[in-house]
Amino acid sequence: MSVSTVSARRLAAATLAAAALIGAAALPASAAGHPRADRPKVEISAVQYDAPGRDTRSNRSLNKEWVELTNTSRHSVNLDGWTLSDEDGETYTFDHYRLAARATVRIHTGEGRDTRTDLFQDRSRHIWDNGSDTATLRNDRDRLVDEYSWGNRRHGGHHHGGWDHRDGGDRHHGGDRHHGGDRH
Repeated sequence: MSVSTVSARRLAAATLAAAALIGAAALPASAAGHPRADRPKVEISAVQYDAPGRDTRSNRSLNKEWVELTNTSRHSVNLDGWTLSDEDGETYTFDHYRLAARATVRIHTGEGRDTRTDLFQDRSRHIWDNGSDTATLRNDRDRLVDEYSWGNRRHGGHHHGGWDHRDGGDRHHGGDRHHGGDRH
């Protein structure tokens, strides 16, 4: 064997070894056997669709109807452009709101002053149907993040989409505890 053939083989072997090292270093942590970083996860954690007492169009009654969202991750999540809607297409769009890590925000139906923990849809009538409805949370790319149904049209209760793909089942977030007449 000539010196140039041996040198070419050594050079090829060294190149392959270097490529293998670089490839292994470029793998994501999960592929290298390490746990994945905490990914942002927002879920519908509670729903009060039947305001306590008689349903009236008073702001007090409207604000006793709400949906809670919880960020279960260790990182804040920018909800700007996200939507919360019912089966009839009534939609609330989040505007310049960041949900802190491990925090919960309550979205009330009526009017009020937005804070870190309470947001208001500024509506003049109830939107969540007491008999049956579905609250749907979508991100700014219109991707399903979470969904919660109650009443006759329930589809297994609570369903997670988007970031969390596990089947949560019905966790009774206000789901079957409150009954009342149909608002629509």
